[in-house]
Amino acid sequence: MVAIRNLYWTERIRAFIVGGLILADTLCGVVGAAPGGVRAAGPRPLPLEIVQIHKQEQAKMTKRAGRRILRRSLVTASATVVLVAGLLFGLSALSFADDGPKPDPAGTATGDKSAAVDAAGNPFVPVEPTDKTAPDYAQNKKAFDDYQAQAAKEPLAVKLADSVGHVRIATNMAWTLNTGYLVLFMQAGFALLTCGLVRKKNAAHLMMLNFAAYVFAFLAYYAVGYAFQFGAVAINAAPTNLGGVPTLNHFLIGSGQWGFVGGKGFFLVGPAYDAGSNCLTLFEVVFMETAGYIIVGAICERISFWAFLLCELFIGAILYPISGCWAWGGGWMSQLGSTMNLGHGYVDFAGSTVVHAVGGFCAMALAIILGPRLGKFGPGGKIRVFPAHNIVYVVTGTFILLFGWMGFNPGSTLGATDFRISIVAVNTNLAAVAGSAAAMLIWYFLFGKPDITMACNGMLAGLVAITAPCAFVSPTASVIIGVLAGSLVCGGVLFNERVLKIDDPCGAVSVHGYCGWLGAVCVGIFADGTYGSGWNGVGAASYLGHAGQGVTGLIHGDTRQFWCQLMGATLYAVWAFGATYAVFWVVNKVKSMRVPEESEEVGLDVPEFGMPGYPEDAVVTTPY
Repeated sequence: MVAIRNLYWTERIRAFIVGGLILADTLCGVVGAAPGGVRAAGPRPLPLEIVQIHKQEQAKMTKRAGRRILRRSLVTASATVVLVAGLLFGLSALSFADDGPKPDPAGTATGDKSAAVDAAGNPFVPVEPTDKTAPDYAQNKKAFDDYQAQAAKEPLAVKLADSVGHVRIATNMAWTLNTGYLVLFMQAGFALLTCGLVRKKNAAHLMMLNFAAYVFAFLAYYAVGYAFQFGAVAINAAPTNLGGVPTLNHFLIGSGQWGFVGGKGFFLVGPAYDAGSNCLTLFEVVFMETAGYIIVGAICERISFWAFLLCELFIGAILYPISGCWAWGGGWMSQLGSTMNLGHGYVDFAGSTVVHAVGGFCAMALAIILGPRLGKFGPGGKIRVFPAHNIVYVVTGTFILLFGWMGFNPGSTLGATDFRISIVAVNTNLAAVAGSAAAMLIWYFLFGKPDITMACNGMLAGLVAITAPCAFVSPTASVIIGVLAGSLVCGGVLFNERVLKIDDPCGAVSVHGYCGWLGAVCVGIFADGTYGSGWNGVGAASYLGHAGQGVTGLIHGDTRQFWCQLMGATLYAVWAFGATYAVFWVVNKVKSMRVPEESEEVGLDVPEFGMPGYPEDAVVTTPY
């Protein structure tokens, strides 16, 4: 390094001397002018030797600087590749560990007589009891012995039970995959909604962000995210409707009922190369993508493309999967009912917090780091409204999202054999229309005219809020939840702009962050106990003194569930905001995440992506 610095200063001194000679020669040409101090024929040309020396020195310095930059880049890249390769190799080694059930990539062994159950979920094959101290040991042992005796007499019935179990799993897989496709289609809704809500000069920018979000977040989730979230799902939360995926049975951090991060399934190899596991992957990755789309609406019109890609990789690999493991991957929050006697543990049926609040509060942190768009707040903090450029896109996108939500919520049963899907679907729609009606009327009352963009955001707010409690509440409660969400989204938008001075172009923080938090809390208030018996391993026989009692909220007698939901929802908000702010505050200090001001003023379509969203606006016609 010392030699390089010495060489650098030697070249600088040499260039300085050559430059001085050139300047001196030029001045000599001016001094040696015609009488009267005016040159007769302009500056005297420089000697050819000096010009050639100057060009040679410039070329040498450029080459040396280029070589130094190239060497540093190669060293940095090599070190990065080695570190990443070592990390991924270590993680992948867990995925190939042969210490348990074997994966079934062909699907021929998934679903047998053990998967055959009646309408109440009672299995066709009784499980052999092992705990002789259990009060019902004698009863369970008799049932198991009777089954063994009958199976010996009727082998054909056992074979038929194998077929029934396989068909049941196949039906549920088909349902889960098809509802996953509906959730995937929500990307088109997000793209149209967010594009329509921003200014015309950023239309292509919005479309590219939505498209790139799917691409890069998916790759991050494939590499490590899925394993972090579901690598230990078989321990406490096996998806029995999909065959249980017994191969995913190891926590990377934690163990038993105190698991924090899953540890199997990296790159979908080894234990994750399984028919049931891949069905779960498809369904869950589009949920993760939803969290990735949410941030687009809050950080658009001023974030650089490289910074956005980094955000998506962070969400797909770290932020979403780790917290998703806590509630859905059999992690510690789902087990609080058993470990801390807090109801049925933390319950979020389809993702009000696991998906939406994580995306919403992540978006909030990023919006604060980036700061408001140019001109958003005038002198004295006066708010300037940037109108939506295409209302047709906004409304169309909203209805596509409503349609996709019919996969989002009912699909979270992971099985068509769970007839609660009909109630989930009706509850979802009721909350959506109630939220839209509330937002529409509140805006009408406050400002004298209903706002179609707020009506759409009210519908989305109702959908977000009902996502967690949709399976546990009645239709009437769903309407109440929708009204609360529609009111909250209006208050949230005004609070963010007027008090916190957060520039959120599409209202993503209010819709997904605030209303996602509300939805999880509503589980602890309105759940009526008619569904969820045995949820998270709690109350399979009876709960609150009633056989078959499921998840129950405050107004139906379970205060512990309410406190669990309140604390859990708040923790998700803190996690998403805190982790995002900590990481990207550092990133922004190292290199600004914002685009240059001149690019923001003209719009990001051409400066960032090389083409306008509306090229016809730039066409100048010539008169004939």
